[in-house]
Amino acid sequence: MLSIILVIIEQNATLVLRYSHRGYVLETGRITLQGTAQELMGDEHIRKAYLGM
Repeated sequence: MLSIILVIIEQNATLVLRYSHRGYVLETGRITLQGTAQELMGDEHIRKAYLGM
């Protein structure tokens, strides 16, 4: 099985999560949240803090 890992660093979180399977939120160099793109887009804290919704 072939696995491909691609790291995208982008300020437009909405755009990136549209095309991603998983996402990680880094704050001061530490992973503070992680999950599937769908989970992160549905999280109220993420929506307010990073997606401008």
